[in-house]
Amino acid sequence: MDHQKLRESISEAWATDVLPSLSGLIEIPAVSSAYDAAWEEHGHLLAAVEHVRGWVASRGLPDARCDVLRLDGRAPLLFVDVPATPGAAATGTVLLYGHLDKQPPLGDWSEGLGPWQAVIRDDRLYGRGAADDGYSGYAATTALEAVRGAGGEHARAVLLLETGEESGSPDLPAYLEHLADRLGEVSLVVCLDGGGGDYERLWLTSSLRGAVQATVTVRVLETGVHSGLGSGIVPSSFRVMRQLLDRVEDPETGEVKVAEMVVPIPEERRAEAAQLVASHPEVAVPRIPLLPGMRRASDDYVELVLNNTWRPTLSVTGAGGLPDPAVAGAVLRAWTSFRLSFRLPPSADAEAARVALETILTTDVPYGAQVEVGDFMVLNGWYAPTPAPWLASALRQVGEHVFGKPCQSMGIGGGIPFMEMLGRRYPRAQFVVTGALGTDSNAHVPDEWLHIPFAVQVTEAVAHLLDAHAREGGPA
Repeated sequence: MDHQKLRESISEAWATDVLPSLSGLIEIPAVSSAYDAAWEEHGHLLAAVEHVRGWVASRGLPDARCDVLRLDGRAPLLFVDVPATPGAAATGTVLLYGHLDKQPPLGDWSEGLGPWQAVIRDDRLYGRGAADDGYSGYAATTALEAVRGAGGEHARAVLLLETGEESGSPDLPAYLEHLADRLGEVSLVVCLDGGGGDYERLWLTSSLRGAVQATVTVRVLETGVHSGLGSGIVPSSFRVMRQLLDRVEDPETGEVKVAEMVVPIPEERRAEAAQLVASHPEVAVPRIPLLPGMRRASDDYVELVLNNTWRPTLSVTGAGGLPDPAVAGAVLRAWTSFRLSFRLPPSADAEAARVALETILTTDVPYGAQVEVGDFMVLNGWYAPTPAPWLASALRQVGEHVFGKPCQSMGIGGGIPFMEMLGRRYPRAQFVVTGALGTDSNAHVPDEWLHIPFAVQVTEAVAHLLDAHAREGGPA
């Protein structure tokens, strides 16, 4: 493969073809179904899929098939099937994964920027879904094109772009069953929904946390009453909620008490955390906008990494039944509702954790208050298998020739539901979870942006991996 030709063709494709179409994708408000109950009526998810399908189909990959799949009541999915090059030696299928659904705008964007407005400033492309992760389908397709154009090889490749990742990928199991025969035996998975701590090297995700989210409501009255009449007679719903939370989390340390959410931390992950802290402390514990005087949970950076990647944590991400302080009257409220978000270790059983949580919160409730637990989102975590010799060699080559620095592995505190599903379905497959996200890319918050030169390099890295797999990857 002509590496110089590969690099030049990828850079040209991004400048002339990818950025205009990706900018058009940003302008589609394809908010994930969990945040848009009328997603099917609005049609934005389908519009995003059709937008990318049209671009991929226009690229002229030989005999490629582009299908928009729409199972009843489920968010649409784009499935692209690209036959192997004639010289590919490896059998099995390469599955390239990304998603097209987006988080909601979430707050005010900076002047001149907006969630559905593509803006390029310096080397940054701003807009919701640019980095998380609308670029992924473009990068995968461009990598396949460039490999062919530079005289390289790739095995049969399928591109799978879902539209439910930000909602926990609830429809993916059904789509995987529907596509089982067409997927064949997957031997390599390349997920482009990840990233790392800087834009200087390829970052590989070694683990992802799972999650259990639930809405908990405590009811103590049929209707609110004057606090002068009821307080001291009826325990407040907030106090009962506070007692229930103390059952599942230590209020002093933040330690999660649900046994099913706690697992032993593998020694290799402890070693990985220590190595990351030693070599990239600014990445291991990213810069977070703490208020003056606010301290982190620990002064030990290794422990902070393990807290964020292998220990369960609880965040209260929403609340109901609480009026704005400016209009809060002297009322003993009838109910309090919290949205609880537990992040789980990569190897924890999320369903077992869900059952245990529900049992703990609804058993022997203080004062006999009514407790409702529902609206669950449950997903398992994932951790990467040991790279095969061919993949380890290819990653070394990528570090040397594409970035000029070795690849770096690290655990991630977030989750990608599809990885765990694929890990169970294809236990012999190799996994590369990477991407163009940086810690400052503002995914999920205002001013999301994609680092364009880094995305170009990630595309080149994928092309190298495709060629190496085709030549040396062997059977699935």
